[in-house]
Amino acid sequence: MRPYLLDFLVEAHTFFQLLPETMFLAINLLDRYCSRRVVYKRHYQLVGCAALLIAAKYGDRKDRVPLIRELKTMCCMLYDEEMFTQMEWHVLNTLDWVIGHPTVDSFIQLALSAAADDDVELERMAWYICEIAVYQREFVSTKPSVLARSSLALSRAILRRREISDGVWGDDEKVTLVALTNYLHQPSEVLAKKYSSPYMSGVSVVLEEFMAQQEAFARRSSPPTPPNGFYQHKAVENKDYIYSTPQKSSSNPAMVNGYITPPITPEGDYNLTMAGGNPYQGHVPRCPVTPTPAGNNLYPHHQPSQYQHYQPI
Repeated sequence: MRPYLLDFLVEAHTFFQLLPETMFLAINLLDRYCSRRVVYKRHYQLVGCAALLIAAKYGDRKDRVPLIRELKTMCCMLYDEEMFTQMEWHVLNTLDWVIGHPTVDSFIQLALSAAADDDVELERMAWYICEIAVYQREFVSTKPSVLARSSLALSRAILRRREISDGVWGDDEKVTLVALTNYLHQPSEVLAKKYSSPYMSGVSVVLEEFMAQQEAFARRSSPPTPPNGFYQHKAVENKDYIYSTPQKSSSNPAMVNGYITPPITPEGDYNLTMAGGNPYQGHVPRCPVTPTPAGNNLYPHHQPSQYQHYQPI
């Protein structure tokens, strides 16, 4: 359910035009709270709203802090206003009122300042890669400094900027850099829409073009696959015997040619209205839909339109 909640938080963060560090701090508060408390599925979205509200109050402009009635409307009236206040209080008490935390954006700013680099496109590409990473549980425990350094190095490679010698790289940075490359090909559509605007320098479009070029280069570099029966004909001509590994036939309908058919991941409706620099200018984000997993399966095979809203208790 984490990707669905983050899609909603990205939409809300963009709609209220909050600072980048507010988004990263809200996710940090959310993860810290969930590591200490058992959260019911019907309250998961409420916890996310409380984390965003606390993060905005802590470090953002006061005139942009979301109002509880606005968050209530964005949640389709699923929660009463008192529930937002109670959850905000509960999150603060659970975290012992320790709110401040060095975010990824803070380390990105430090790195750019140390290198005397004011490249706006580079900074926004690093933001985009870091927000792609927060969708994956693999990076939940990654230090913000490590994630910032790895995302900046990857951004320089994508944008073809000159390399910066910023010290010796440790194993954590190397592992994180390689892991980040595995998630660049299929980012969230909501996140891609956000970073496709001119205000964000269209970095999601740049990344998509870069990945397409890399894929085309990989296809050109790999040798062509010979047609079926090529090796059998050569064996007959040379009077040799080609032994193939036997495959056990399976009666499982999910098995195709001896291989397990991968599950189908549902795709949500992420169509957004883009207007100028702000994709939500004059347009309230769509009413979020929090999915209800069937049993223990977090990725059901039915379409997201069949998900039901949680009702407050």
